[in-house]
Amino acid sequence: MKVIIIASILVAVNAGGLIAPLAPAPLLRGHLAPAPILRAAPIVAKSVAVADADFDPNPQYSYHYDIQDALTGDSKNHFETRNGDAVHGSYSLSEADGSRRIVEYTADPINGFNAVVHKEPAQVAYAAPVAKVAAPLAYAAPIAKAPLLHAIH
Repeated sequence: MKVIIIASILVAVNAGGLIAPLAPAPLLRGHLAPAPILRAAPIVAKSVAVADADFDPNPQYSYHYDIQDALTGDSKNHFETRNGDAVHGSYSLSEADGSRRIVEYTADPINGFNAVVHKEPAQVAYAAPVAKVAAPLAYAAPIAKAPLLHAIH
């Protein structure tokens, strides 16, 4: 759009119609006459049609991915399809608590973006964490201290 505006201004300047031509003020009895009021000439913009060779009036695509990583426990997938201005898709992922979040969405010029979120409970029952610090097996009895005898010379 900026290119079209700049091109239109350059066309008007090259045509000599952007600013009215100025003439020197005539002398009246040794004084300058009042300065003329300057008015901008009408701008006649010639629109230049710029065709985008990559423009697709009816874009279409579809993609999908699925990740199941047993090492990290990462589990997610995504599917999306576009036909013109309408987009439909869904994605899911595993939450930190083990539940699964599933989002189904649509987007189009009439209804905008709409998403429906479902949550499934955890598939695997998690055991309570095991205490890592063990209690001592037995306490040792205190050692009796014998009195110290000092030899005096």
